[in-house]
Amino acid sequence: MSSASSQSSTTQTPGGLKPAGISPIERLASLVDDDRAATDKLIHLRMLSDVALVPEVGAHLVDSGGKRLRPLITLATARMYGGNTEAQIKLAAAVEFIHTATLLHDDVVDESALRRGSASANKIWGNKPSVLVGDFLFSRAFQLMVEAGSLAVLGVLSSASAIISEGEVMQLRVTRNLGTTEDDYLAVISAKTAALFSAAAQSGAMIAGATDAEALALAAYGRNLGIAFQLVDDALDYSGRQAVMGKAVGDDFRESKVTLPVILSVARSKDEERRFWRKTIEVGVQEEGDLSRAIEYLERGGALAETIERARLYAREAREALCNCPDGEIKAALSEIAEFVVERAY
Repeated sequence: MSSASSQSSTTQTPGGLKPAGISPIERLASLVDDDRAATDKLIHLRMLSDVALVPEVGAHLVDSGGKRLRPLITLATARMYGGNTEAQIKLAAAVEFIHTATLLHDDVVDESALRRGSASANKIWGNKPSVLVGDFLFSRAFQLMVEAGSLAVLGVLSSASAIISEGEVMQLRVTRNLGTTEDDYLAVISAKTAALFSAAAQSGAMIAGATDAEALALAAYGRNLGIAFQLVDDALDYSGRQAVMGKAVGDDFRESKVTLPVILSVARSKDEERRFWRKTIEVGVQEEGDLSRAIEYLERGGALAETIERARLYAREAREALCNCPDGEIKAALSEIAEFVVERAY
């Protein structure tokens, strides 16, 4: 192979050579591939039930194409500190069950018809089965946490589960409320999204024997990564890039969610624009063409660009939290993921 062709197939990174053309998430998955496969097997095994509807509803979401980033982070932080036990597999599966359960509940609360480009579980089976299967998956998650055998880790993940539920309740308060502040919004996404990222990263390190300081640094990594992730998602909801990625544009707008782009736009708006946001978000009256008009306001006023810039700052904080972690391919991949969650917006 010539040097030119060799250079085109790999890229130099702080952690060594990586194959060109794969995302940092795919790279991280390849670094923990055996653990990832074992986790996937355990997820499907523990999703089984004599009640046929339970695995049917659960599999609809579990197998819908998500990248399973949160359990990957658990596996990666465990490996970073030398972990190689069944306990980290059980924790990663528990993290995925918690995430899946919250998505099932989210779609009911938000009355969502789509999830990852397909019909949501509540749209197919109704609200009651979705809520109850979500409860089943939460229960499975707690069984797995107990089996992992660490009371400290159980405390971290159970606390995260409670915080996520609090975030759901907080979001009810801010929906259709144009008086929502940036602090209110950050409190919601810190609970709903960042808490599980943080617990996923922290628990993997803990189960592998990391020190308290090391585990807390990874908790900070996960928390900042989660906030950056959600900020970008909220900006993408009003972006053509969302359509390119195969996702619906304007779901948050249609559900009258007050996200950071809207908060920034309302704060800078004049009478005509403020009346528009009041009609479409607070009152919930939306007509054909309103989504395009909303996107125009957000782009013209710089709200989308500023939201992405805020995400970039949190991603930088996530990378800095890794500074005292052991050097290697896993650390490099985790750092790249923090950058990737922002750059996917372009």
